[in-house]
Amino acid sequence: MPEAVTEGETAVAPRRFAALHNRDCRPYLFGAALSMMGDNIEHVITYWVLWQKFHSPALTGFEVISHWLPFLFFSVWFGGLADRYDCRRVIQAAQGLFMLVSAAWGVLILTGSLQIWEACLLLVLHGVAGSLWGPGEQLMLHDFVGPSELPSAVRLNATFRSLGVLFGPVVGSALLLGLGPTAGIFVNVAFYLPLTFFLFRTRFTGHTRDGAVVRPRVGALASIRVIREVGADRTLVSMIVLGGLASFFVGASLQSAMPVFAHDLGASGAGTAYGVLLFANGAGGVLGGIVLEATGWIRPSVAAAVVSTAVFGATSLFFAISTSYPLALLMLVVGGVANLAAMSIGQTVVQLLAPAADRGRVVGVFGMSVNGLRAGSGFTVGLLGAAIGVHWSLGLSSAALCLGTAVAGWYALRAPREARRSHDDGAAT
Repeated sequence: MPEAVTEGETAVAPRRFAALHNRDCRPYLFGAALSMMGDNIEHVITYWVLWQKFHSPALTGFEVISHWLPFLFFSVWFGGLADRYDCRRVIQAAQGLFMLVSAAWGVLILTGSLQIWEACLLLVLHGVAGSLWGPGEQLMLHDFVGPSELPSAVRLNATFRSLGVLFGPVVGSALLLGLGPTAGIFVNVAFYLPLTFFLFRTRFTGHTRDGAVVRPRVGALASIRVIREVGADRTLVSMIVLGGLASFFVGASLQSAMPVFAHDLGASGAGTAYGVLLFANGAGGVLGGIVLEATGWIRPSVAAAVVSTAVFGATSLFFAISTSYPLALLMLVVGGVANLAAMSIGQTVVQLLAPAADRGRVVGVFGMSVNGLRAGSGFTVGLLGAAIGVHWSLGLSSAALCLGTAVAGWYALRAPREARRSHDDGAAT
């Protein structure tokens, strides 16, 4: 059961790298990193094939939208599945869908029969697999380590996923160049297998620590009920809003806009500048996870989530207006640390406060905001950037994130002390 928390913080600091000491959580983290690498390898190969075959800017935009919209539409319902059923099987279903999509890409590329409608369908199914995976994964992490070491598990899971995101494009490019797109996409299926096989071995189901909890059936009414209950909880609302603000205003736009910034910063070579900026953007998340886990500097609390989100907004703003390449690199690294801290803190607080019977749905609401609203950054930075320039659009979006964070922080922290203490008592039962 969750231990008592004070002002939204966990009461007992866990061991450093606690999740890696857990014999069930440790292999899950490595398997999840490989699966996330496979996710990104597929992007590298299929996006290249689609551009070579169709040269369609509209399809390029759809690639981003199709990846994130399933999180917006299905996260709460998939959270209901995780609440109701064995999370091992839910995650395996997601991994199976990932593998099926990769194999389907391989067959269509091999036969030369790929059409736009088929590509769109596979892109959507890939996004559905990711949104199906998310809630079940968070319940498994809670089940592996329990509430006292949950911050470590969430933070390290985010770190290992960041490693997959960081090295997936490198491995994907190597497969594309070394084996070609057809063989490369078939090889990619293997990256999903370790996690799939591990889930047959572990005894944890995502629910073993909850005891005899009555779980509602999966359905729209149950999902609506949970959304209403979340809306009445000031702390949960603030965590969900903070994550959504960061995703909507900045989200995935930094990566897509990076070629423009690499060119405008005028480093010695545009290609090298681009690669280093991308690496710094991903490395910040990995470095942040390792440093925060090793030092325990930041405890999961509402105040820490607010400050971390504000730092992410500020660094994005300074990156947008910077004319110095070294300063831009520094802002990306610091921003990556802050973003990982904000998201992992928000995820932890949400899980600790969620009722056991509805934990998956509450996590789904958080995922709907944090992941689903990433599609919005294509409008706030991408489309707006086409009209006024990417530097201006990212700068204005980052300023809006800072302002929104201040409002959300005020909303969360102005709650009476007694109300926040009641949250602590609820998390302890």
